[in-house]
Amino acid sequence: MILDDFVHFNANGLYCPYGDFYLDPQQPVKTAVISHAHGDHAVSGNNEIFCTESTRQFMHIRYGKNAGKVFNIAGYQQKFKVGKVDITFIPAGHILGSAQILMEYEGISYLYTGDFKLQTDATCEPYEFAQADVLITESTFARPENLHPDPVEEIKKLNDIKINILLGAYGLGKSQRIIQLINAHAPQKKVLVHHRIMPLCKVYEDADFKLGRYELYNRKAMKQQDEYVYIVPPFTFDSYFNAVGVKRLFASGWQHLQVNSQDTLVISDHADWNDILLVIERMQPKQVWTLHGEGKYLATHFRNSIFVKTLG
Repeated sequence: MILDDFVHFNANGLYCPYGDFYLDPQQPVKTAVISHAHGDHAVSGNNEIFCTESTRQFMHIRYGKNAGKVFNIAGYQQKFKVGKVDITFIPAGHILGSAQILMEYEGISYLYTGDFKLQTDATCEPYEFAQADVLITESTFARPENLHPDPVEEIKKLNDIKINILLGAYGLGKSQRIIQLINAHAPQKKVLVHHRIMPLCKVYEDADFKLGRYELYNRKAMKQQDEYVYIVPPFTFDSYFNAVGVKRLFASGWQHLQVNSQDTLVISDHADWNDILLVIERMQPKQVWTLHGEGKYLATHFRNSIFVKTLG
């Protein structure tokens, strides 16, 4: 029997009372199972953490000694137990080390996707389809009009920009994906990277996800007009709003974050509407629970076949 309260939100985040743990808690907790290392999923200060090795490394880079007290590392498809719940990590395709979290309890399986994508990405483990009775899915882009373009075609737009580019991108995941895409599809560009992004890139390289050519930013190089692309995190990008002699672009799946109507770079690390439908159709879960977005469009789409509810 599916338990309606198998996971639910409280003040600390998404809680599983049957295993006494949180999934990607929003506040520090006693026991956290973390899907990936982005800051809105992996906060500092948890007492005990279950995650992949890459997620642990990213958290230590970002949080130092405050990353967490005890880390329990599990590989993909390696079953372990937290409380009375059996857990397995399955690749989510979002960033390096990202995991869907398969939870099994009293003969019923619940799959928490975390953030995920199906698009090809040479910088992380590819998404793997799984089976579960209940799909607990992110719904960030779960609207019929949200259809992501081909990232290769988006990167190729850079070939038509002949001046230096100031490119805003999230430091973890997006930046590394863009570095690899530029090297593969705009190879004449010279990639410069902000100093806060460099140690994150090293984790990728050490995990044998090679990004291609890039180097640490230096001001002297950027003063030349030599088809440089300087990749910076959002806080730095915002501080350069008056930058001259460069084309400003921000890489995001959100249209409202594009800064030039004539030059956009729409690259998302989340599943779009069609990808979410594909996952549901392949899995055929008995129920779908949505979070991190809107579930009403999925509820309408599957109203005659699958029960859909919104967790938050």
